Amino acid sequence: MDTAHTALGFALATTLSLSAASAFAEGELNLYSSRHYDTDDRLYSDFEEMTGITINRIEGKGDELITRMQAEGRNSPADVLITVDTSRLQRAKDAGILQAIDSDVLEMRVPANLQDSDNQWFGFSQRARIFFYDKAEVTNPPRDYLSLADPQYKGLVCHRSSSNVYSQTLLSAVIENHGAEAAKEWAKGVVTNFAREPQGGDTDQLRALVSGECDISVSNTYYFARALRKDVKGLSQDDMNNIGWVFPAQNAEGAHMNLSGAGVAAHAPNRDNAILFLEYLSSDSAQAYFSGGNDEFPSVPGVGLSPSVAQLGMFRPDAVDLSKVAKNVPLAQQIFNEVGWN
Repeated sequence: MDTAHTALGFALATTLSLSAASAFAEGELNLYSSRHYDTDDRLYSDFEEMTGITINRIEGKGDELITRMQAEGRNSPADVLITVDTSRLQRAKDAGILQAIDSDVLEMRVPANLQDSDNQWFGFSQRARIFFYDKAEVTNPPRDYLSLADPQYKGLVCHRSSSNVYSQTLLSAVIENHGAEAAKEWAKGVVTNFAREPQGGDTDQLRALVSGECDISVSNTYYFARALRKDVKGLSQDDMNNIGWVFPAQNAEGAHMNLSGAGVAAHAPNRDNAILFLEYLSSDSAQAYFSGGNDEFPSVPGVGLSPSVAQLGMFRPDAVDLSKVAKNVPLAQQIFNEVGWN
């Protein structure tokens, strides 16, 4: 494959030089990934075809991969870690298993609030964490995050446990946007409003609406969009028609966004290929896969949405710096413990 075709294949001809393209047209990339979506296969195969670089994938849960990289130390073969959510990316940074990189492509393509402050990780796809509700039972759903703690919703709310990274990052964002004291009062109020003890994954929060266990739940959009696109166990199309949704805080900070992101490993043996792979993830073609293949929102502005994601409607996301949010996770966990959010 000639270098001009490679550069054009990335849809980044204005930012990737032909000399750079020829430099990375061989070799390997060792990818440690906690993304477990079959649709990502096309994402990786396109990169291999464009560059001639072979991707060797090691998959596992995010925290397990972080622990593994720590144990491997300088002998780690990892070039790139890709994992889900800001709190886990920060955990990887704090563990010393990522390194800072300089990339004009990433600086131009990825919004500043979706980057680590030291350029050790970058966000490549997003999921909005929003409210879902039973339209037959709830006529006045909460419109912002703080309202979820309102006493009128006592006994109606389903949520995930405090050990879940989505829960941790949401509370961390509340801390960043409203202060620690307000965040603690919010968490205490949400616990009072629980319809059941926190349990299950995001799809289980949606199923709880269908079963009548609760009338309001909190979930990431891509679980719901996936059920709009195809059959999901426990969520028939009739069930889906009975579920309403709210993008919270549209007159305030905006809807909270969870992040899927990646960074270059601290001891990456194929560092140049690793940086190139991150740049590829910011390309229009790769960004379209995140939306079309896994019902996520692209991180790069201007990339089109899949029909299932577009069906959710327009909204304003929270523009808070997720690097700052990530640093609030220890305090968020402390608050969870203090208010009895299990």
